[in-house]
Amino acid sequence: MASQPPQEPTPTATSTPSTSALASLPPHLDPTTYPRTLTSPTHNIHLELTYSPLNPSQALTHTSSPAAGANVLFLGTTRDTFEGRAVSQLSYTCYPPLALKTLLDIATKAAEKFRLEGVYIAHRLGVVPIQESSIVVAVSAGHRGMAWRAGEEVLEEVKARLEVWKREEFVDGGMEWRENRERDAEGKVVAEKQEERE
Repeated sequence: MASQPPQEPTPTATSTPSTSALASLPPHLDPTTYPRTLTSPTHNIHLELTYSPLNPSQALTHTSSPAAGANVLFLGTTRDTFEGRAVSQLSYTCYPPLALKTLLDIATKAAEKFRLEGVYIAHRLGVVPIQESSIVVAVSAGHRGMAWRAGEEVLEEVKARLEVWKREEFVDGGMEWRENRERDAEGKVVAEKQEERE
């Protein structure tokens, strides 16, 4: 009796998604439909949602202006611990039409309030490994005071309002979904979130 040929391994849930599997995803979850961008030439605003690594140089290029005496750049990066637990990576998701609309509102208000020469906001989606950036904010203004204040305000508004959800994945195998607005600039739980937990 002839021996049977070796059988191909059966695909498992950990296999790389096939093209047909990606095609069955809703468009807002399909990385091949990104980057999603929105611009406003009136205020030199550039917004981006992407699954690719973020590029700080690109941010500064977009906000560059001969009238700008100050350029401020912020990178939010994945750190390796959260409340004493070792983090393996973060993962982000959003609904792009709503997120881009919110980003445009934040950027436009900041541009008008601080007389900015340019605003660039990019948020990474999907997996963001340790030490890689999940958000880039760049602003330019005639003077440093306006640029500093604008950069911080834009970031805080994004954290408070942007419809992006973060999944923290821990080395011990656990994971938790969080809203950006759960923590303040120092990492402390925002009062309303603290009340919900109690």
